[in-house]
Amino acid sequence: MASDGFRPLDDKSLAEYIKATPSLSSKLGNQIDELQIKEVGDGNLNFVYIVTSPSGSCVIKQALPYVRLIGESWPMTKERAYFEAMALKEHGRLCPDHVPEVYHFDRAMSLIGMRYLEPPHIILRKGLIAGIEYPLLAEHISEYMARTLFFTSLIYRTTTEHKQAVAEFCGNVELCRLTEQVVFSDPYKVSQYNHWTSPYLDRDAEAVREDNTLKLEVAELKAKFCERAQALIHGDLHTSSVMVTSDSTQVIDSEFAFYGPMGFDIGAFVGNLILAFFAQDGHADPKNDRKAYKDWLLRTIEETWNLFHKKFTALWDKHKDGSGEAYLPAIYNNPQLQQLVKQKFMSDLFHDTLGFGAAKMIRRIVGVAHVEDFESIADAGVRADCERRALDFAKMLLKERRKFQGITEVVSAIQKVH
Repeated sequence: MASDGFRPLDDKSLAEYIKATPSLSSKLGNQIDELQIKEVGDGNLNFVYIVTSPSGSCVIKQALPYVRLIGESWPMTKERAYFEAMALKEHGRLCPDHVPEVYHFDRAMSLIGMRYLEPPHIILRKGLIAGIEYPLLAEHISEYMARTLFFTSLIYRTTTEHKQAVAEFCGNVELCRLTEQVVFSDPYKVSQYNHWTSPYLDRDAEAVREDNTLKLEVAELKAKFCERAQALIHGDLHTSSVMVTSDSTQVIDSEFAFYGPMGFDIGAFVGNLILAFFAQDGHADPKNDRKAYKDWLLRTIEETWNLFHKKFTALWDKHKDGSGEAYLPAIYNNPQLQQLVKQKFMSDLFHDTLGFGAAKMIRRIVGVAHVEDFESIADAGVRADCERRALDFAKMLLKERRKFQGITEVVSAIQKVH
């Protein structure tokens, strides 16, 4: 492993590494002897260190050559760190308010040094479990999605620029394959990695594996995921990939980034908010029935899509005479046609969003990696009830997504299930 210059770092060797790296040591005021280093990687894949000194801080993230959650029996390319650094820089350039700055990248070491999001920043998922309202969440995340997706698409770019960028990210094939497996394949067949709240959901998991209509729909989404290089997507935009305070929203962990369908990012985020909604009953107690919080979640789901729609189409209007080659001004040369094109595009994107969101919900209930929203509900019977409602809704949404004309209808459907 060391032959390619890679070695996994621990606290001691990381301190030495920082000392020898000016772009990192300068962020810590060059006070290397007083460093505090804490390993906080609670994710499935990487080592993550918070490094602080009396006069500065940073986060160091190092990719391992295997899936940390499973161990060395599931090898995984370290090159994912390269794609994460590239995506952080590109998305950070397009939306600096909501992406932490990259200070340093070492390709041989698969190591990224970036801004530390200091307390009170917490992982959004933990905030949702705790029942905390984030008044600016929909505003911020819609801004992030609108800007990163619009400016890396053909609506803004020439086909030459786009193809070069697509080629650059084509190398992230291993993480794309991981998504293909865990989102679009494993939940629909018997797989050694699948698990669920057994025995309560045994029949439900089996029903997913036996549902022909569901499998036809998932095949279509998988094809879009694999074939459609629409924009530079984050690729894993769930509620644990976002850190928040009441007035800050920061998107992290973009190692799954590649050129894919826009709806995969929007769907991942919205789908995880819907999971959070269905988990709330499991977190309710006599002091707090969580009803007001569930209302807030539904409003946030609605606002996230509506604000994204508004901002994305506003960027489109602003740049309609630019160099983007999807809809050449010489052809789409009257307001009526421009309106039709936008309506068709946004309608298709909305249905993609619902489909991908539903697929992401299903995999979190009967696939390999689950969500803390449900897992932290101690009573297995209560947890299974919450999960079953979410699963039934997700299956319906996946199969009937084209019937929904707007997000308000989706929210009404969530309320009906509940």
